[in-house]
Amino acid sequence: MTGDIKKGYNILIMKNLITYIKGILNMADTAIRPKNYTDEMVASMTAQYEANPTRDTVDALAADMGKSVRSVIAKLSREGVYVAQPKVTKSGEPVVRKQELVLEVANHFGIEIPTLVKASKADLQRLVDSID
Repeated sequence: MTGDIKKGYNILIMKNLITYIKGILNMADTAIRPKNYTDEMVASMTAQYEANPTRDTVDALAADMGKSVRSVIAKLSREGVYVAQPKVTKSGEPVVRKQELVLEVANHFGIEIPTLVKASKADLQRLVDSID
């Protein structure tokens, strides 16, 4: 073999060897690392959550399984069953955006008022309350 061909051949062999070793290491890594949730845990978790989809259920599942609440929420999300809780204010009322209030006023009067969004939220809420 000439020098260039031999050099290319050696590089090809090294690349194949590296790929082979990486494959062995990946197999060993997945064999050593245990699953975070067993299939039975996932089935039980999804069944309980679907029966009562609340934050209290998530808290109870986390405590029962010795997992964090965030971990349980993430798993339920990956399974496609988690429903995010609606955001509420400190007083427990649903969050209303200023844009929604402006749209309500605009719809009531049948006009567009794009700069009204610059008003304070309290003033917008008073305006909406007065037209209802």
